[in-house]
Amino acid sequence: MARRKRVEGPSAEELRELEAGFAAKPASNPFSVPPIAQVAGDAAAAAQPVPIAARAEAARDHADAERLREAEAAGRLAVAIPLSEIETDEITRDRLALDREELDELKASIAANGLRLPVEVFELTPPRAGRRYGLISGYRRVAAMHELKGAAAEIAAFVRRPGDAAEAFVAMVEENEVRSEISQYERGRIAALTVEQGTFADIETAVARLYASASKAKRSKIRSFALIHEELGDALRFPQDLSERGGLRLAMALRLGFAAKLRETLETAQATDAETEWRAILPVIEEAEARPKPEGQGGRPRSGTPMQPSYGGRSFPLTDGVVMESGHDGQGFVIRFRGKNADASLVEAAMEGIARAFGGKG
Repeated sequence: MARRKRVEGPSAEELRELEAGFAAKPASNPFSVPPIAQVAGDAAAAAQPVPIAARAEAARDHADAERLREAEAAGRLAVAIPLSEIETDEITRDRLALDREELDELKASIAANGLRLPVEVFELTPPRAGRRYGLISGYRRVAAMHELKGAAAEIAAFVRRPGDAAEAFVAMVEENEVRSEISQYERGRIAALTVEQGTFADIETAVARLYASASKAKRSKIRSFALIHEELGDALRFPQDLSERGGLRLAMALRLGFAAKLRETLETAQATDAETEWRAILPVIEEAEARPKPEGQGGRPRSGTPMQPSYGGRSFPLTDGVVMESGHDGQGFVIRFRGKNADASLVEAAMEGIARAFGGKG
């Protein structure tokens, strides 16, 4: 059997001689380097660490890009959208009319300083007649930009992705509640319309969702104005001019069963302004207020004549000459307010205070 030859690596002296030989022998290409040297150089370059500052910058770029993608997906990234692609009436607006003076002030502000706040839109699927987006909030800003620059102009917008119609209505209402006062009737009207359109099951749910941050007293008033829209929305010519107190008195008359008489009065009056319209219906409201109230102020009157309350309990003098009395009408205990200043708004405030005191829903 042949003996195997032991293979040994070159000694240090032999390696030095090899390197000296490579260095002394000219290469065919003066710009080339030995392959082993090229490989070693590449390896060294790959192993060289990136400076800390460069790595930090790269990490920031990556994080910024990720945040940008998240903002775009969540609708927090403002984009430029042509006004011609926005359908302003895709959802029913809570505002009945634009105040000309306020709109002119907004136009002057935009002309001087630009649009400070983007509008909110959502994508229409599919687009309709060239309109790709439905407007959620920013109706006045869109109107002002239309008048200033025309439909071909662009406006900054957040493209939201509301989960359903209810979310879009809530967004619109919140924006208007914060940025520009609207009338009590307009609040009640939009609540009633969302019920008519099937967005919410009933007025109670609509008001609770649309005005979730409002006080119980305010929600109670909105429900009263929603009732006015349901019963007389097509008969009143100037509903947005109703005062809060006047609207509450009108709602009480409707609850007492005077809807038909009020409607007949409005159709006959043919009022030309808010003042004459109110004067026409005031006698009917006063007639309703003079009638003894049936049990349960919040619902429709029951058929038949209710028993007259038997008073004789405690009596409490209030402000403005109003007296509050307790009594019993054979069906339960009742509270009555007497005096020329006792009206529907006083009754509403009293009921809300009692509800809060006993943990009820106002």
